Amino acid sequence: MTLNQQTPLQSGFTAASSAEEVIASVDLAGKTALVTGGYSGLGLETTRALAQAGARVLVPARRTALATSRLDGLGGVTVIPMDLADLASVRRACAQVRESEARLDIAIAAAGVMASPERHVGPGWESQFAINHLGHFVLINLLVPLLANAGGARVVSYSSAGHHLSDIRWDDLNFDHGYDKWLAYGQSKTANVLFAVHLDRVGKNDGIRAFSLHPGAIITSLQRDMTAAEQIERGWIDAEGNIIGSGFKTPSQGAATGLWAATSPALDTHGGAYCEDCDIAPLASPRGSMDDGGVRGYALEPKSAERLWQMSAQITGININDGATE
Repeated sequence: MTLNQQTPLQSGFTAASSAEEVIASVDLAGKTALVTGGYSGLGLETTRALAQAGARVLVPARRTALATSRLDGLGGVTVIPMDLADLASVRRACAQVRESEARLDIAIAAAGVMASPERHVGPGWESQFAINHLGHFVLINLLVPLLANAGGARVVSYSSAGHHLSDIRWDDLNFDHGYDKWLAYGQSKTANVLFAVHLDRVGKNDGIRAFSLHPGAIITSLQRDMTAAEQIERGWIDAEGNIIGSGFKTPSQGAATGLWAATSPALDTHGGAYCEDCDIAPLASPRGSMDDGGVRGYALEPKSAERLWQMSAQITGININDGATE
């Protein structure tokens, strides 16, 4: 993916398109998908849509009882214990998937946290970077053999317009010199885009194509670390908790872009693209804001993508030469 390839395709869908509309003509019978966060918010809408299209869906979950309850009644859905903040847990989940599955056709990294207070996990990693990026980095790398076996797999990395807030802080990934919850979120979302860029580069010879996306503004449990007062101040909700933010989507509309990126034949030759509103997003102006949409050039820079990949491999102990050893 290069900067001049960030050109909308005129997909026929819009910001108002729903998950049901995007998946309506898609047949996923015989396919296996994995959705992190697949029992909450946009992930839950995604799991429902994939299952209704005929896919078997694997849902890694930190809260397995809650996941099982919410997914009750959906055929072909399997809940797998996993905590993205605990890489030993991620490795155990991958071992379970590799033991039970011969191939994986779709992997959607939808789980995440936003604007969290300062927390550290593992050996001292900033929690938003660790959960949003490092956990998914390990998960997908350890499942690369199954993705390669599919002979045409898609990986979808949920980013956000929040990537406009910060490039990668190469010399201070963990905010050791002063924490800002929004800059930390922005860095993690830039990492999600760069991850897709490099995964597509190293995986395409095995038929693995990767994409990142901004799902839109949606009120879900993603805002759990924000107080109501913060959300009211930002104009997202009113004092009664009603959504009043301009342009906010429903959860179904928010899940639509990820489903489109995971299934649309129109993207077959556009690996590495950043998408929004069920289309490839335009390149953002360096002087623009996150409200203007589009993707920042620094999030698509191949050298930065490779640098982040190598750094993440060193941090987590994943061997980037084959993407599948610990």
